[in-house]
Amino acid sequence: MSPLAKPNCSAKCALQVLQISFQGQINILSPISKDCFNKLGQRINRLQSYTKTTDDASLFTVSDTENKFTALGCDTISHIDGYNGRNFRSGCSMICSNVSDVINGSCTGIGCCQTSIPKGLGSFNVSLETYENHTHVFGFNPCSYAFVVQSSWFNFSVSDLFNFTSVNGSVPLVYDWAVDIKSCDEAVKNLTTYACKNSECVTSKNGFGYSCVCSKGYEGNPYLHDGCQDVDECKVATKNNCSKNAICKNTLGSYSCYCSKGFYGDGFENGTRCVKTVSIPVTKIIAGVIVCIIALPIFIWLVYWAIKKRRLIKLREKFFQQNGGMLLQQQIASYKGEDIAQIFTIEGLKMATNNFHESQIIGQGGFGTVYKGTLPGGKVVAIKRSKTVDKGQIIQFINEVDILSQINHRHVVKLLGCCLESEVPLLVYEFVSNGTLYQHIHSENKTTFLSWDNRLRIAAETADALAYLHSSHSVPIFHRDVKSSNILLDDKYSARVSDFGASRLVPIDQTQKTTMLQGTHGYLDPECLPTGQLTDKSDVYSFGVVLVELLTRKKPIFMNESGEWIALAIYFVSTIKDGNLFHILDETIVDDDGNRQQLTIAAEIARSCLEERREDRPAMKEVAKDLDSLKMMYEQPLSQHVQEETDFSLGGPSTSSTDPVFEIGFGNSFNDADDLCEHGR
Repeated sequence: MSPLAKPNCSAKCALQVLQISFQGQINILSPISKDCFNKLGQRINRLQSYTKTTDDASLFTVSDTENKFTALGCDTISHIDGYNGRNFRSGCSMICSNVSDVINGSCTGIGCCQTSIPKGLGSFNVSLETYENHTHVFGFNPCSYAFVVQSSWFNFSVSDLFNFTSVNGSVPLVYDWAVDIKSCDEAVKNLTTYACKNSECVTSKNGFGYSCVCSKGYEGNPYLHDGCQDVDECKVATKNNCSKNAICKNTLGSYSCYCSKGFYGDGFENGTRCVKTVSIPVTKIIAGVIVCIIALPIFIWLVYWAIKKRRLIKLREKFFQQNGGMLLQQQIASYKGEDIAQIFTIEGLKMATNNFHESQIIGQGGFGTVYKGTLPGGKVVAIKRSKTVDKGQIIQFINEVDILSQINHRHVVKLLGCCLESEVPLLVYEFVSNGTLYQHIHSENKTTFLSWDNRLRIAAETADALAYLHSSHSVPIFHRDVKSSNILLDDKYSARVSDFGASRLVPIDQTQKTTMLQGTHGYLDPECLPTGQLTDKSDVYSFGVVLVELLTRKKPIFMNESGEWIALAIYFVSTIKDGNLFHILDETIVDDDGNRQQLTIAAEIARSCLEERREDRPAMKEVAKDLDSLKMMYEQPLSQHVQEETDFSLGGPSTSSTDPVFEIGFGNSFNDADDLCEHGR
């Protein structure tokens, strides 16, 4: 065959044929249309396609049942124009701003669009246009694509938006073909031109003309003399339906079955089969068969159910032992009724979550899934099911469940207990109903309550919770992944620091470092990279980023006016140094008559938390005290503070703890936590 036709080719261009079937279809490679741009929106590659087989559109038409017109892109206008047999025009128009809106395998109009084509289409032209030259989606979609493709070949993937993989710039396409434009009744009148040889005539798939097929029981080429040959069904057991103890006899176009000597029946598997001739009365045979048919399945089911239940009980006991269930029971008994972790059963949590139905999912991340559940007493909880667990850290895990369950602070989400009867332990937390702070800050639909006083209150509540974890609790605790998506809001919009992750204790001589660093890009302590350490001052830095989010309503990593991605913390500190604080603040909270002083102080608190050197940052306890003082200033008349000098202890080093430090992997909750230090990013 000739090579694949280039785009915009003339009617004489050749098409590469992949396959021809006797049933009236031909597979070819058809060129695609492509429109690509660079980062500045300048077109760098444009290819418009035109596909045509022959001038006789009645014999070769695009299959309307096997093909779809398809367009890919998030800044795309596509059209298909049909000619030569059926004039029509159709197309798709798509705009999508975020790759997360696009779904793998879904081609319903977001990033991928498909439309049907009419019957009888002989040739077609595919064209592409764009709204804004892909400038807003260049990072994940620099090109638009459009083509007519065989439906069974194409399966949409989000990666197609970045680089669609075709076959040398083409895609498979199915054409219907016919022998002639005549109907079967007309064609058979002229045996000289009639194409079907020892075969049957059928109407072509494209609705014009006819094609030929071998009769039932024959196979081969229906267009040649003696091309359709009889199939010997008896040579291949799968092609006949003869039962055991039956003899198969081939006939032209078919076969027959009859029982061997000493057996009776019709010989077919779906008939009476071949049964050995015996002297036992037929009534006894029938009665015995009926009893077996009824009793055997019931007996098998009962045995299977008993074995399965026993295995399930044994398996749950095994998991309970492996996951430290006995140790936790001993610890609970030693507290004699005090508030400590509760042990939940797997059956109870399945009932609470409708067997962990997907409709109960309220959060997913790289480390597991969080479900909303309702306990028998009506209490609503959040249940974390992790993907993996370190079998070598079970004793440590149980000790940490013990300590975490005793944390009782109004702004910290409480751990209620765990379930140890599954392969991976399940953690049960109290449910917080109003989403994350990140959602409220960065979603246009959830900003009505974000006045300056509410933002200041949330910041003060969060700082108070972190200060409690660092210094007020019996065992100092490092959060390790402070971010706005780990700060939940309850029904009164009060802040609740969340913990749906794994935790572990650090010995006294290792309080300044951890062995498995984690965090989220944009919030991570910059000293983590060169030192490989996370400390309480790392939480202070991350909290500073959250405070800047509240002040600016910008994401921790955002795109500036030049289209470059920059870190909010670095940009904020640089803006303050340049004396342009009020240019970056969220304009909805800036009040010339009342709160500029408070905003300036809050910005200075955030800046001190973002000091590059840890020793220059304040302790979390000092930050909480300063924000509480600022909140009190905001709640009282401004005149009462004109003469006051508020002592904001910014930048001072914190006192080192002499107790063991308890580090909490909060970052494993609703969002994936990147091990940024470990990978040097």
